[in-house]
Amino acid sequence: MKTDSRRTLRAAEETTLLPFLLGAVKGKSRNAVKNLLTHRQVLVDGKVVTRHDAVVGPENQITLLPPDAPAPAALPFPICYEDEHLLAVEKPAGLLTVSTGKGQDRTVWRMVGDYVKIADPEGRVFVVHRLDQDTSGLLLLAKSLEAKERLQKNWDTAVKERGYLAVVAGRPPQREDVVRSWLRETRTHLVYSVDSPCKDGKEAITGYQVLKGNDSYTLLELFLQTGRKNQIRVHMRDLGCPVVGDKRYGGPKSPIGRLCLHAHKLTFVHPLTGQTIALRSRKPRDFNRLFREA
Repeated sequence: MKTDSRRTLRAAEETTLLPFLLGAVKGKSRNAVKNLLTHRQVLVDGKVVTRHDAVVGPENQITLLPPDAPAPAALPFPICYEDEHLLAVEKPAGLLTVSTGKGQDRTVWRMVGDYVKIADPEGRVFVVHRLDQDTSGLLLLAKSLEAKERLQKNWDTAVKERGYLAVVAGRPPQREDVVRSWLRETRTHLVYSVDSPCKDGKEAITGYQVLKGNDSYTLLELFLQTGRKNQIRVHMRDLGCPVVGDKRYGGPKSPIGRLCLHAHKLTFVHPLTGQTIALRSRKPRDFNRLFREA
């Protein structure tokens, strides 16, 4: 079995990367050490760093890849946050969070898992919550079982804000309101609302605010007070304003070829540090195409 020859280092105090490497890597000339950066053989917290003046400190894990290691490929979507416990990405529309058991290998979970293993061959990734395949936006994963379990156990109190942007057909009856219902699911996994509590129903609460609109569409900002399956999609249908591109829940065909739903805000209390983390994602550029005359 081939042994892994990567080397992991930590700086004793805050410094810049090249001076640190010159002191830590013995038996190599200055040019050879600089070539480690040029050849993308230096990772800081799992990310390739090539800048000589990058700031590093005791909290950073610095990894040196062997010369024959393949150059780490960047993820095909942005990383919005990363530390030793958690990692948040911006999932594109059309990509599964995890496999549904039908042999799909191209999932966020698998790609992020491969990315984490660049820095730590024993590294693992755990799904904390999910986004529908056709929904884009902020998705949080854990890099340790402890972080995953703490977050999931305390999800309702740890998560302070979950915000979405949606382009819907028509215009809601109010510029700002809250939709409340109890959601049930059919045997074919179609979710629907009932107006009063029921034994197998789950309460769902969605706040919305109109941002802008035109004769055909309205851009809404939505805030989840509960996180039920297909909650936004069902509540928008209930308002008579289904999400554009949402064929399953009565939405019109999307002119931009995707479901127009994007998770753009996620604020939560870090399960291990207690720090409040506020993540923000920009509105998808293709949403703007629907409001050129707005």
